[in-house]
Amino acid sequence: MGLFKADFYRFFTIGFAVGALLIGMTMEGDVGSQIASGMVPSAEAQAAQ
Repeated sequence: MGLFKADFYRFFTIGFAVGALLIGMTMEGDVGSQIASGMVPSAEAQAAQ
């Protein structure tokens, strides 16, 4: 009897691989800033009075 069942290791491996793939896709090129610019408006300073 082991500490964890085989399913735990399988799902951990799949989750790690998918997470690494998502991080790799985000780091590739300029994808991260394109996603952020669609969600967060660019900051603008208020005009001096």
